[in-house]
Amino acid sequence: MEYRQLGRSGLRVSTMALGTMTFGGKGAFAKVGNVDLRDAARLIDIAMEAGVNLIDTANAYSGGLSEEMLGELLAGGRRAGLLIATKVRFPMGNGPNDAGLSRHHIVAACEASLKRLRVDVIDLYQVHQWDGLTPIEETMNALDQLVHQGKVRYIGCSNFSGWHIMKALAAAGAAASERFVSQQIHYTLEAREAEFELVPISLDQGLGILVWSPLAGGLLSGKHRRNVATPEGTRQLAGWPEPPIRDEDRLWNIIDVIVDIAAARGVSGAQVALAWTLGRPGVTSLVIGGRNEAQITDNLKAAELRLSAEERARLDAVSRLPLPYPYWHQRWTAMDRMGPVDHVLLDQHDA
Repeated sequence: MEYRQLGRSGLRVSTMALGTMTFGGKGAFAKVGNVDLRDAARLIDIAMEAGVNLIDTANAYSGGLSEEMLGELLAGGRRAGLLIATKVRFPMGNGPNDAGLSRHHIVAACEASLKRLRVDVIDLYQVHQWDGLTPIEETMNALDQLVHQGKVRYIGCSNFSGWHIMKALAAAGAAASERFVSQQIHYTLEAREAEFELVPISLDQGLGILVWSPLAGGLLSGKHRRNVATPEGTRQLAGWPEPPIRDEDRLWNIIDVIVDIAAARGVSGAQVALAWTLGRPGVTSLVIGGRNEAQITDNLKAAELRLSAEERARLDAVSRLPLPYPYWHQRWTAMDRMGPVDHVLLDQHDA
């Protein structure tokens, strides 16, 4: 297992992280998975044996049940060497202040997560989504407060747009407070929109990139094929809406190439798709989940798979997106003054 620096922090994390959204299966999350305590323990053991040192959860997963299960499982001695990441933002009650990124909710939610996880400190505390009603200065100040109280070691964001991230970093800089060390985003062969703003911001501002649902909810595993019925037991058959597929023909074209490369290599389609994302600029770690031991074991093997330049070129070509404005205009008129980060974006998409 390879370990990469998380942004500009001194923290090193495994290129594969274990996601726990399938733990518990309560409410709407039953569509994602329903991993019980015994199976969750096995998944954690398999991940740790492979060298995984980061486990990602969120207070919203199954209404806090995912955190509770993780806390119970790690209390028995598995905690040593593991980094725990969780998140805050979504509703955890019916009260008017039981959601969002206000100081009130962040502090209360952090205390609750610490109790459910049975730990004294959270290694990476991530804001799960943007809150346009709370001043970003209040949010960043609350997170800074938690770090200085010793309840949180590092902070990150998830699902922010480019201007949200820059506004947050500017607020932290103005106050000389803790800044985000990472962002957790959706980024796959099928969903390359992150390359237009989020990846360049990470490269420019020194943020690590954690990728959630790197197989697009299983769509890129190779089990889904053109003109074939949706496999039993998948999120899509259960009605899970993420990610949205806006060009189905493009999806099948991508999967055709994934499956072809996988067959030639003697590996799974999932490993090929994961290896492509893991090799992209700025990516630190992939948060892989799973419903069972076989899925996790197979996905973890992607950490050791190195795609050839030719294989990457084929995957790049079939998944490439057209440049939106202002990037096509920059490519036509401003290439004489573009820096290295600009080229990472402009050189890999069609004008």
